[in-house]
Amino acid sequence: MMSGLATALAEASSPSWSQRVHAGRDLASFADVPEAAEALMGLLLDVEDTAVTRQTAEALARVGTVAAVRLIALAVAEADDQQADWLQTGVHDVLVGPDGVLDVAAICGQLARDPEEAVRRGAAEVSAWVDGTRC
Repeated sequence: MMSGLATALAEASSPSWSQRVHAGRDLASFADVPEAAEALMGLLLDVEDTAVTRQTAEALARVGTVAAVRLIALAVAEADDQQADWLQTGVHDVLVGPDGVLDVAAICGQLARDPEEAVRRGAAEVSAWVDGTRC
């Protein structure tokens, strides 16, 4: 395992919210690595600090891989209303950028056929956010 990944995994469970935010950013590009994905889910649904939720969602949306957007969709399906608002804010921060919308929308289209029901449900919600950004 790479030291950067190991460090980020350790930071993901830090009591410090700023270290957890840092971990979310660092782990986003490893969304397809099972240990990182598990840590990222914990950060997306961070119960202590909304900044961790928002920044991790933003980092994953920015990475924009299927694995990254799938984690956001899963988190959305499990989130309470407040967490969902912050997940949406994090994704929205990326969507307002020049090419953000196309990638995320295309991936949500793929995730609509995911075998896991929670992923399909979350992807549908993220798709609605993407459509809302266009107007």
